[in-house]
Amino acid sequence: MACRISELVLKCRDPEVLARFWCEVLDFIVLDGEEDWIEIGPREGFGGPQPTIILSRSDDDRGNGRPRLHIDVNATDRDQDAELERLLELGARPADVGQTGGEQWHVLADPEGNEFCLLKARLAPL
Repeated sequence: MACRISELVLKCRDPEVLARFWCEVLDFIVLDGEEDWIEIGPREGFGGPQPTIILSRSDDDRGNGRPRLHIDVNATDRDQDAELERLLELGARPADVGQTGGEQWHVLADPEGNEFCLLKARLAPL
Protein backbone atom coordinates (compact mmCIF):
# COMPACT_ATOMS: atom_id res chain seq x y z
CA MET A 1 0.00 0.00 0.00
CA ALA A 2 1.23 3.50 -0.83
CA CYS A 3 0.69 6.84 0.83
CA ARG A 4 -1.76 9.31 -0.67
CA ILE A 5 -2.04 13.05 -0.44
CA SER A 6 -4.42 14.04 2.35
CA GLU A 7 -3.67 17.79 2.69
CA LEU A 8 -2.02 20.58 0.79
CA VAL A 9 -0.62 23.49 2.80
CA LEU A 10 -0.47 26.94 1.25
CA LYS A 11 1.27 29.84 2.97
CA CYS A 12 -0.61 33.09 2.42
CA ARG A 13 -1.07 36.60 3.81
CA ASP A 14 -4.87 36.38 4.15
CA PRO A 15 -6.32 32.89 4.73
CA GLU A 16 -9.91 34.21 4.68
CA VAL A 17 -9.58 35.70 1.19
CA LEU A 18 -8.01 32.56 -0.22
CA ALA A 19 -10.49 30.30 1.58
CA ARG A 20 -13.36 32.12 -0.15
CA PHE A 21 -11.57 31.94 -3.52
CA TRP A 22 -10.62 28.25 -3.38
CA CYS A 23 -13.99 27.22 -1.91
CA GLU A 24 -15.65 28.75 -4.99
CA VAL A 25 -13.13 27.30 -7.45
CA LEU A 26 -13.31 23.76 -6.02
CA ASP A 27 -16.82 23.74 -4.46
CA PHE A 28 -15.18 23.20 -1.05
CA ILE A 29 -16.34 24.33 2.38
CA VAL A 30 -14.49 25.58 5.45
CA LEU A 31 -13.83 22.55 7.65
CA ASP A 32 -11.82 24.00 10.53
CA GLY A 33 -9.62 26.90 11.48
CA GLU A 34 -8.08 29.14 14.07
CA GLU A 35 -6.61 32.64 14.06
CA ASP A 36 -3.69 31.81 11.75
CA TRP A 37 -5.07 29.04 9.53
CA ILE A 38 -8.18 27.76 7.78
CA GLU A 39 -8.74 24.24 6.48
CA ILE A 40 -11.03 23.85 3.50
CA GLY A 41 -12.09 20.67 1.80
CA PRO A 42 -14.83 18.62 0.21
CA ARG A 43 -18.21 18.45 1.92
CA GLU A 44 -17.51 14.93 3.16
CA GLY A 45 -14.50 16.33 5.04
CA PHE A 46 -10.97 15.14 5.67
CA GLY A 47 -9.97 11.67 4.51
CA GLY A 48 -12.21 11.48 1.45
CA PRO A 49 -11.07 11.04 -2.12
CA GLN A 50 -9.84 14.64 -2.38
CA PRO A 51 -7.18 16.31 -0.24
CA THR A 52 -8.02 19.23 1.99
CA ILE A 53 -6.14 22.51 1.76
CA ILE A 54 -4.75 24.30 4.79
CA LEU A 55 -4.27 28.02 4.23
CA SER A 56 -1.63 29.09 6.73
CA ARG A 57 -0.98 32.76 7.48
CA SER A 58 2.58 33.83 6.66
CA ASP A 59 4.22 37.18 6.06
CA ASP A 60 7.01 35.39 4.17
CA ASP A 61 7.36 37.00 0.75
CA ARG A 62 7.82 34.91 -2.37
CA GLY A 63 11.01 36.85 -3.06
CA ASN A 64 12.98 33.98 -1.54
CA GLY A 65 12.42 32.04 -4.79
CA ARG A 66 10.52 29.19 -3.14
CA PRO A 67 6.95 28.68 -4.32
CA ARG A 68 4.41 28.43 -1.55
CA LEU A 69 2.46 25.77 -3.51
CA HIS A 70 1.33 24.91 -6.98
CA ILE A 71 -2.07 23.40 -7.70
CA ASP A 72 -3.46 21.96 -10.93
CA VAL A 73 -7.22 21.97 -11.50
CA ASN A 74 -9.44 20.35 -14.11
CA ALA A 75 -12.98 21.38 -15.06
CA THR A 76 -15.70 18.85 -14.26
CA ASP A 77 -18.85 20.31 -15.79
CA ARG A 78 -17.72 22.55 -18.63
CA ASP A 79 -14.96 22.86 -21.21
CA GLN A 80 -11.64 24.53 -20.50
CA ASP A 81 -12.58 27.87 -22.09
CA ALA A 82 -15.77 28.20 -20.04
CA GLU A 83 -13.91 27.25 -16.87
CA LEU A 84 -11.16 29.77 -17.65
CA GLU A 85 -13.79 32.49 -17.92
CA ARG A 86 -15.32 31.44 -14.59
CA LEU A 87 -11.95 31.43 -12.82
CA LEU A 88 -11.09 34.88 -14.16
CA GLU A 89 -14.47 36.17 -12.93
CA LEU A 90 -13.67 34.75 -9.46
CA GLY A 91 -10.45 36.79 -9.31
CA ALA A 92 -7.82 34.62 -10.99
CA ARG A 93 -5.54 36.33 -13.48
CA PRO A 94 -3.19 35.09 -16.20
CA ALA A 95 0.38 34.45 -15.04
CA ASP A 96 3.54 34.31 -17.13
CA VAL A 97 6.00 31.64 -16.06
CA GLY A 98 7.69 31.37 -19.44
CA GLN A 99 5.03 29.55 -21.41
CA THR A 100 5.52 29.20 -25.16
CA GLY A 101 1.85 29.61 -26.07
CA GLY A 102 1.55 26.03 -27.30
CA GLU A 103 0.62 24.53 -23.94
CA GLN A 104 -2.70 22.77 -23.43
CA TRP A 105 -3.12 24.46 -20.04
CA HIS A 106 -3.51 27.99 -18.73
CA VAL A 107 -1.20 29.30 -16.04
CA LEU A 108 -3.14 31.52 -13.66
CA ALA A 109 -2.59 33.23 -10.34
CA ASP A 110 -5.05 33.38 -7.47
CA PRO A 111 -5.83 36.72 -5.75
CA GLU A 112 -2.49 36.65 -3.87
CA GLY A 113 -0.38 35.65 -6.89
CA ASN A 114 -0.01 31.91 -6.22
CA GLU A 115 0.32 30.19 -9.57
CA PHE A 116 -1.92 27.31 -10.55
CA CYS A 117 -2.80 25.65 -13.84
CA LEU A 118 -6.13 24.96 -15.48
CA LEU A 119 -5.58 21.74 -17.40
CA LYS A 120 -7.41 20.83 -20.61
CA ALA A 121 -8.93 17.46 -19.72
CA ARG A 122 -12.34 17.43 -18.11
CA LEU A 123 -12.57 15.12 -15.11
CA ALA A 124 -15.71 13.29 -14.02
CA PRO A 125 -17.13 14.76 -10.86
CA LEU A 126 -16.81 12.54 -7.80
